[in-house]
Amino acid sequence: MTSTAGLLQGRARGLHDYGVILRDNMRILRALVLQDNRSFFKVWSRSSKSSIAYESGKIYFENYQSCYSCIDSHPQLLYKLPQRTKLEKIEDALQFSSPLDKSLSTPSDHKPCLVTLTASNWLCRLSSETGETLQRVYLSPQHKFKYLHWDQFQERFCVKSVQNKGAPFARQAGVSQNTLLHLAIFNVFPLEIVGMLEINKTVFGNTVTDVVLTQGTLAVSHSTKSVKLYSFDWIINECLTKRLKLGEVSPFHEGRTVGEPPYGVPVNIVIRDCPPVLFEVSCSDHSVQMGGHPWHSIHTPPHKKHRGTHHICSVAEGALAKNGVRDMNCCSLETDFIYFHPDESGRIIHVGPNTVKMLRCVSGLESDQPSEVVEDFSITTHKHNVVPRVTVTSSGRTVKRVSQQLDDDPDQETFRAVEYEDEVDLLVLVLHDNQSGELLKTVPLRRSWDVTYRNELYYDKDTIVHIEERNSNYRCHVYKLRAEETR
Repeated sequence: MTSTAGLLQGRARGLHDYGVILRDNMRILRALVLQDNRSFFKVWSRSSKSSIAYESGKIYFENYQSCYSCIDSHPQLLYKLPQRTKLEKIEDALQFSSPLDKSLSTPSDHKPCLVTLTASNWLCRLSSETGETLQRVYLSPQHKFKYLHWDQFQERFCVKSVQNKGAPFARQAGVSQNTLLHLAIFNVFPLEIVGMLEINKTVFGNTVTDVVLTQGTLAVSHSTKSVKLYSFDWIINECLTKRLKLGEVSPFHEGRTVGEPPYGVPVNIVIRDCPPVLFEVSCSDHSVQMGGHPWHSIHTPPHKKHRGTHHICSVAEGALAKNGVRDMNCCSLETDFIYFHPDESGRIIHVGPNTVKMLRCVSGLESDQPSEVVEDFSITTHKHNVVPRVTVTSSGRTVKRVSQQLDDDPDQETFRAVEYEDEVDLLVLVLHDNQSGELLKTVPLRRSWDVTYRNELYYDKDTIVHIEERNSNYRCHVYKLRAEETR
């Protein structure tokens, strides 16, 4: 604690700049979390008939109608929005963090906010603290928008429409519908429209089934089990017809305002010819991940023999990395999962029922050798021995039978969630060091999980949030860091 006291004294005298102070604060918090006499204790629970969401220290109930802050010792109600009609129902939402490195035109642009999408195609920017509406953008009277997701986290997001099924009479007459869906892309802080574009089968092919914008690439899925990636920057440079500005007169229709009813946001990115393909892969479930340093992809080939495996391939070389076929060889109800580490280190986390492996791609670009996947560390659970079942036959002979037990059997210690807390650099399985995998502390939550239902775990500085779903009922439990003697 001597070093912690020194950090506090230096901070009080103003010896460091903001970045140094923040890092010092996180080191102090990490030391407190790992103290032997401190643990996490449940301080609050709440049930709901509708789904519960958590993000950035806030818990949302009743389809984002109620917001609770987790900053204090117990969650506190921040705001409750008025009851909404079906047309005003919130379809999806994203939370935006306030920027620290920009000077914006209005004070409200600096406020953390929640951007919501309503059933009536309104994009609304709400204050995260009060629920006050700060900005409203009308998208379209023609296309039904329903989904929000990040393209580049806290920089650019995408609003996605439902897929166009065509009018019933047109389908009956055999008239094909070439338009699959529409995407509206926005920058944040301040909220600005990048453009609206149409995904058309005449451009991308009749086999196109879905599209998502992620990490600056347009990922197009096909019914042939292939995924093709295109550069979104190339699309903007080559296909942007006119720039749009929210609240100003539309360059397409005089007298109509961009982002206001009844016109909304016009299509200003027109793709007439298929863009150059950056990367193409055949994969199961149209699932491919991109990341790493240098770039690698993770996917499962569609062939039956590859089922249950994950293939890690170099994007530059277009080849499978050495040791790139990853297979947990587990027997469980839940499949293993694999993803690029959210700390942007380029590492890969592979999670099975009783093993977590931290992988790293070693580049082969400086030589003729292919890239290689190496294991930094692995974390395993403690497995209990199965007690054989003893049966005595009519002749008096004793027979021992060992029944096959699943790796994620409820009686066994299993991994159900892996959470990363970036500010204190901890992997939350039971609190492992993010760099070495060393077990630093075990945190009992004193509540057993029913693994047959969906469970979500979030770790945020001194708070753990557990959200569980049982038979369409939801319950949220909040745990706070406390000294043992203050229970």
